[in-house]
Amino acid sequence: MWADPDEDPRENAGGTPDGELATLLDFLANYRLTLRMKCEGLDAEQLARRSVPPSTMSLLGLVRHLVEVERDWRNWVTVGDPVPKLYGEKDADFDGAVADPAEVDAAFAALEREQAATDAALAEHQDLGERVGRERVAVRELMVHRIEEYARHCGHADLLRECVDGRVGQ
Repeated sequence: MWADPDEDPRENAGGTPDGELATLLDFLANYRLTLRMKCEGLDAEQLARRSVPPSTMSLLGLVRHLVEVERDWRNWVTVGDPVPKLYGEKDADFDGAVADPAEVDAAFAALEREQAATDAALAEHQDLGERVGRERVAVRELMVHRIEEYARHCGHADLLRECVDGRVGQ
């Protein structure tokens, strides 16, 4: 197993959360933690290793991609000028995922920063039915989309990690 069930930080010893918003936030937190766990213990070369040609997907690329996704979600919440892409145009998040320890550190720092910023923007909207931003997206839809995005990429991370060192997900 990936993590000993008795030591898995994703296990909720206190039971399930109360309420829809708390449940959504719990699922999101667990998928975010799962992604980090899939990357733990790997060096920069392993994190930047591409899957199967011609794909440019790597664990580091996924982290950088989720940085961009968090920034984009924040744009959905606000009505002001959108925050620009951090890594550039289409696929730059994956293409720029190079085996450099400084790049790895920067990517994880950026992910933490962008997650916190998006969380803060959404914390102002506790009503899941409220419509926000220029597109008038329901907060509930945005929350579910966030969970779906992390869940899909955690599946990718399972396969990428298995290619690196044979460890499989649970």
